[in-house]
Amino acid sequence: MTQPTGGRRVVVNIALSLDGRYAKPDDPLDMSWVMPYAVTDVARDHLTGLWKSASTALLGRVNAEGFLGFWPTVIGTEGADPRDEGFAKWLVASDKVVLSSTLREAPWEQTTLVDRPTAEVAAELRATEGADILVLSSASVIKALLAADQVDRLAFTVFPVTLGGGPRLFDDGLPAEKWTLVSHSAGEHGTLALMYDRVR
Repeated sequence: MTQPTGGRRVVVNIALSLDGRYAKPDDPLDMSWVMPYAVTDVARDHLTGLWKSASTALLGRVNAEGFLGFWPTVIGTEGADPRDEGFAKWLVASDKVVLSSTLREAPWEQTTLVDRPTAEVAAELRATEGADILVLSSASVIKALLAADQVDRLAFTVFPVTLGGGPRLFDDGLPAEKWTLVSHSAGEHGTLALMYDRVR
């Protein structure tokens, strides 16, 4: 396998439970377990640090519909946290690449739809001009990038709950890789923000 070198970084971000799950077993779209912790200072500061160094968002279709259906509504909302509004404005203004085999037309501005293998798309994005490529919580995209050794930075928020079942981010069969911890912080309710860089 050719190792990614040079060019832009691929940074992936996802919330995990203590037992390593990113979704509930009975309803993968129910993110209510995330909400009490996603609004903590440590979680908001973590996300802010990620988008401020990125110029492209890479998403799967389901996450694109969720993120782009909600976040633009935050802009201009009375009482919105400035970090949330900053992320919302970045998301609207940034270049977005959405991986989908079903969508034929993008309902969002500055969005390119792509129906090709994830690792291939990431490799092409690396070769273009720009800042980091940020993958936002799209587990299927992250898994494909991990399998292809196309992730340069792993960013997690770990929330102090166990889901007792549901899909895990790290499946058996992923390539063995080394990572180094580059930042960590803890906040309200035991929320952890962690970042690891790939050692090549």
